[in-house]
Amino acid sequence: MFEFLKKYWDIDEKILSLAEDVDKEIQKEFLRIDEICSCNNAKVLNSFITNCITSQHLLGTTGYGYNDIGRSKIDNVFADIFCTEDALVRHNFVSGTHTISTALFGISKPGTHIVSVTGKPYDTLQHIMKDFQDYNIFFDYVPLNSDLKFELGKFEKVNIVYIQRSKGYEFRNALSVAGVNSIIQNVKEINRNIVTVVDNCYGEFVEKDDINADLIIGSLIKNPGGGIARTGGYICGRADLIEKCAKRLTLNRDVGCTLDVNREILLGVYNSPNVVANALKIGTFTSRFYKKIGFETTDIGGDIVVAIKLGSKELLENFCLGIQKFSPVDSHLTPIPWEMPGYDCDVIMAAGAFTNGSSIELSADAPLREPFIVYLQGGTNYTNGIIAVLNTTNMLLQKGLIKL
Repeated sequence: MFEFLKKYWDIDEKILSLAEDVDKEIQKEFLRIDEICSCNNAKVLNSFITNCITSQHLLGTTGYGYNDIGRSKIDNVFADIFCTEDALVRHNFVSGTHTISTALFGISKPGTHIVSVTGKPYDTLQHIMKDFQDYNIFFDYVPLNSDLKFELGKFEKVNIVYIQRSKGYEFRNALSVAGVNSIIQNVKEINRNIVTVVDNCYGEFVEKDDINADLIIGSLIKNPGGGIARTGGYICGRADLIEKCAKRLTLNRDVGCTLDVNREILLGVYNSPNVVANALKIGTFTSRFYKKIGFETTDIGGDIVVAIKLGSKELLENFCLGIQKFSPVDSHLTPIPWEMPGYDCDVIMAAGAFTNGSSIELSADAPLREPFIVYLQGGTNYTNGIIAVLNTTNMLLQKGLIKL
């Protein structure tokens, strides 16, 4: 199957042979991914048809953005897709962290107590936690055990429970939809008035089932943007909470021009189930391939990210170099670790992407700290993703950094 690569790259035969073995082993898993993709395609298409999307809704507005029917339709489409009462989808959200911050600040007031029940949140959100203190908002976290149990009893009062679905920069498998819903059920049994907020980044369209949270939050330059949306984020959930989030972002949900982004947001989410399926297949292949080489990896399931425990700084930097070298954009550049805002150590990121920072396009990143774990995610094109992974492995082999 991989013989065509020899026309362009001199990849070691042992790598190609191992890739053939892996490809045969994961075909059953690929059938499962295709089934999920088909179900999610049907869900998205049904939402477009139900909401009567027309070419007029693909156009944007300027200035204050009053009477932007495309903006309203996009909200309705996302609400239907995620099976929620309402949604707030805006290009004004600059990142997933910004979207989460807007939501948490929007539904909080002085004295609010937020508890993350999936452990310490992702690095960039930890800086937001410090900002909460200035507003007398309390943010704590408790570890999540393998049986998805947690202890809220040690807190006098909890108003919001925060659930991070993806692994972040931890070495664990992401939470499945069933796992998230189990946590939510446990929370509601403790106190039905607690608001449940799910960071759904990297988890959209990975499964067929729906999350039953009060708020579900994500980024459009990850899964639901389909590699087409250039920026933005979404908040889906209870209508009353969405209104509060909208006031936090733009004072009123009926203002805020959309410029020229309506078409790309709609086209992106329309294509996203197929794009996510490709990312899942790349992650599934990479996880199995590197396990066979001898590395410890996480499994693909609750999100599109595969973590590989490389064990050394040199191996980590060269892995990222390989992914960059075999990307469609900026392949000639060398990723350099730097003090990225929101992180407590240098971070290296390889992302030869059409949209800067797009995590649904093939990318690899990592904090430069032991045990030097690289996080590979995305890939809108399965073949190109495999080309990058195999050529990166070949480069590591040629440099004597790995053995087969």
